[in-house]
Amino acid sequence: MTMNRKSKITKKRFLSGFIIITLFLAVIRLLFPSIARDKRQGRYAGEVREKAKKERITDSVKVTSQSTLRRMQLSHFFNADGSLKKNRIVGVRDYDESFPDSQPQQLDAALRYGVKPVASRTDAEKRKNELVYIGSNPYYDMKRLNSSVPYLVPRAAILLQDIARNFMDSLQTKGVPLNRLLVSSVLRTKEDVEKLRRHNHNATENSCHLYGTTFDIAYNKYASITRPVRNDTLKWVLSEVLNDLRSQGRCFIKHEKHQGCFHITVR
Repeated sequence: MTMNRKSKITKKRFLSGFIIITLFLAVIRLLFPSIARDKRQGRYAGEVREKAKKERITDSVKVTSQSTLRRMQLSHFFNADGSLKKNRIVGVRDYDESFPDSQPQQLDAALRYGVKPVASRTDAEKRKNELVYIGSNPYYDMKRLNSSVPYLVPRAAILLQDIARNFMDSLQTKGVPLNRLLVSSVLRTKEDVEKLRRHNHNATENSCHLYGTTFDIAYNKYASITRPVRNDTLKWVLSEVLNDLRSQGRCFIKHEKHQGCFHITVR
């Protein structure tokens, strides 16, 4: 009887034990919250994160597609539906009216942006700190230069490159077979001008070519890439390109009938 009374759990002891265990579990939960996490709740949270990730990827793809479409809409080469754009050839109304810039106009720009006249080809080699070498590239070819040397001031070299690149872009957008421009004359030394004047009375003694600002582009001959074009189509396209750059105030241009070229001076 005595032992049964000692081993009997009283209400007070039960409550004390319950409180101690509850406090112990609360401490464990605070220290290790993952132990008490519902596995189903964890799976649900993972599913939510995965769904959000997929939605972000989908939205990113949509934004990229829309950005690509906008670029294509602004492109010179594609229509809004992604098909290849083909622009019609316009040309200019009259070559002489569109490109009338005289020798005095071009000479004024040459004096402003050019170098001092180069005496000889040897002198040209020594002036490489003022001039840049130009040569055939994917956009234009150099004709055999008998009366000039392949140098220009940087400003003019950039203009030539822009003309040739714009010409190639225009051919592509108009569906015309690709052809490179031919540069027929560049920097002339004083010796070159003197020799030229002996058999060409139209050659000017104070030529713009002396200053490295001026170059000639042939309009009746081109270097074919895909196939030659036998009519005036290439000249029409070239005239559009030149007219656009001239209207931007980047150059003076003279349509030379007898020499078969556009005489161009940077400005």
